Amino acid sequence: MNREIAKKRAEELVKKMTLEEMASQLRYDAPGIPRLNIPEYNWWNESLHGVARAGTATVFPQAIGLGATFDKQLLFDIGEVIAEEGRAKYNESSKNGDRDIYKGLTFWAPNVNIFRDPRWGRGHETYGEDPKLTSDLGVHFIKGLQGDGTYRKAAACAKHFAVHSGPEAERHFFDAKTSMKDLWETYLPAFEACVTEADVEAVMGAYNRTNGEPCCAHKLLMEDILRGKWNFEGHFVSDCWAIRDFHEEHRITKTPEDSAALALNLGCDLNCGCTYQKILDAVKKGKIKKETIEKSAIRLFTTRFLLGMFDETEYDKIPYSVVECREHLQLSEKAAEESLVLLKNNGILPLNKDKKMTIGVIGPNADSRKALMGNYYGTSSRYTTVLQGIQQVAGDDVRVLYSEGCHLFLEKPDHLSRPLHRLSEAKTVAQNSDLVVLCLGLDQTLEGEEGDTGNSDASGDKKDLKFPLPQLKLLEAVIETKKPFIVCVMTGSAMDLNLCEEHAEAIIQTWYPGAMGGKVLAEVLFGLRNPSGKLPVTFYKDLQDLPDFKDYSMNKRTYRYLESQPLYPFGYGLTYGEAVIKKVWCEKQATYEQASAEGIVLNVTVENLTDWALEEVVQVYVKVQGSEFEVLNSKLAAFERVTLHGKKEKTLQVEVPKKAFFTIDEEGNSIADGTGAKVFVGFGQPDARTYELTGKKVEVIEL
Repeated sequence: MNREIAKKRAEELVKKMTLEEMASQLRYDAPGIPRLNIPEYNWWNESLHGVARAGTATVFPQAIGLGATFDKQLLFDIGEVIAEEGRAKYNESSKNGDRDIYKGLTFWAPNVNIFRDPRWGRGHETYGEDPKLTSDLGVHFIKGLQGDGTYRKAAACAKHFAVHSGPEAERHFFDAKTSMKDLWETYLPAFEACVTEADVEAVMGAYNRTNGEPCCAHKLLMEDILRGKWNFEGHFVSDCWAIRDFHEEHRITKTPEDSAALALNLGCDLNCGCTYQKILDAVKKGKIKKETIEKSAIRLFTTRFLLGMFDETEYDKIPYSVVECREHLQLSEKAAEESLVLLKNNGILPLNKDKKMTIGVIGPNADSRKALMGNYYGTSSRYTTVLQGIQQVAGDDVRVLYSEGCHLFLEKPDHLSRPLHRLSEAKTVAQNSDLVVLCLGLDQTLEGEEGDTGNSDASGDKKDLKFPLPQLKLLEAVIETKKPFIVCVMTGSAMDLNLCEEHAEAIIQTWYPGAMGGKVLAEVLFGLRNPSGKLPVTFYKDLQDLPDFKDYSMNKRTYRYLESQPLYPFGYGLTYGEAVIKKVWCEKQATYEQASAEGIVLNVTVENLTDWALEEVVQVYVKVQGSEFEVLNSKLAAFERVTLHGKKEKTLQVEVPKKAFFTIDEEGNSIADGTGAKVFVGFGQPDARTYELTGKKVEVIEL
């Protein structure tokens, strides 16, 4: 069903409603209207990395881990799985008369905010720090989720619009101030792609203000850009209780009626919260017109008609058996494998399970389910922690010893003991082992969303990049034993890994790898799988050169504007074996003018020099020459994942879009003002640190 037909049906239905009935449908928990055969509907559902908060579902790696895959097709496939499982659960819930929260088909994902600062607690809900990576992965996720059938399989929602990335503790009253250049160069591209390329059904506004206006009632963002310039036709939803913040926190309105009027009049169709209960009072006071309410109701019912909620659809017969089926679990394992980033390997990996040895598995995240899940998660029927995975995968000749070593963050979790009393056992395990697998990190209770965390004193944000003190003491204790050790970093963000880089034999960034993450990590450790993830964020050496967390300027932030050398760069990640780029050439010889008018197509020949089957990510960066508005370093312009069998080569085509050859001026205009451009092709950035870590130069084409 196309949108015009759905809209016409919505108009006909809404015309039959009273004003009170129309207003009631603008709440996320919309009541039923029995006389019109409209069942109640709760718009709030979550699917950040699997159907969330509604019982059993396939649990994929957290979004930041999916960002590390650099795999567009994978994100599409995951979107399809979520829609499939979401439909199956919706079918059964509806059949049983259960129309509660988290049971609908309107999923409030993906989060396409830019992870501009490693201290932001919700950063692990995003695909990383780069607009191009976030755009492409978000577009494919949405297309997979929404489908291309007669009806939409599910409805996606791009959030949080816009300029939103902390601080969590102040988000309800914070004003994120940004230049027009940063707005259009960094904060808006992913949203634009979701709307104009993926036809996303919904957009969610952020809690904070941007340049003085609240994001859920922002004329520039909502009217001029979203519905004006981008011609967005779907519905706009507030973040939860964000409209209440207008009068209680931002203090830009005085009453709930004023807040409801401000949001609705500027195009916020759906209120997650309670403020729209005051719509009728606002109408009586002349603050809202009936036509405005009608317009939003039509948009919302257009979505419901597009989803086939009042018809028989091709999705009604999807059986419950698809939920967490074998194929979906296999895709989760594939995602976990592609998400793991090998940051260092002095030759200790992969381990030989046929060799008689003792492995000490140590750390607070070694046997933790929470460290697998991230936030906004579903419930798996089976979890495999790192310890369990190693126990399952290790051969008969491998003895596995275990010590938790310390609490995740408390020095004294047992009130009767002395502080850090578990360190002695960790030392004993290390001393009696041939090597150690040390599982450090955080979990959703330490980094996450304000109000959604249990233990953080910074409302989900990090104060710095250091591990909690007990874990630092544990790391030092393992170092003192002088036993070789591998660090598995289970976090959703960049940490201070200087000490690990100095002393560990190998480092793997696992993120929050999903329900089967421990199994997949163990198989990587023993060489049954090959790590191939790339960092979707910069791992800084420290915070010394980063601006204040509240400063939304991109100056000195992320790889595009970084002035100092990072510890591990964006786009970096090792693998077992070695591949090289043999040759790069343009499909057609192009000038800068032609590239900025049409884009270019690159042919890239990649060769695997070893017997290992492996996957690599071909990354293309562009630096426009002769423009005062170009980013400081270079910018990701295209990427493609490639699979290579042992001692084989493959030639692939990589399309570099014309917008890669544009710059953004101070007014936010996209212009082709360069005198030329350099195009860099490699398995990482064209920076000195990547070369230092990999020894591989990038290929360069000059236009």
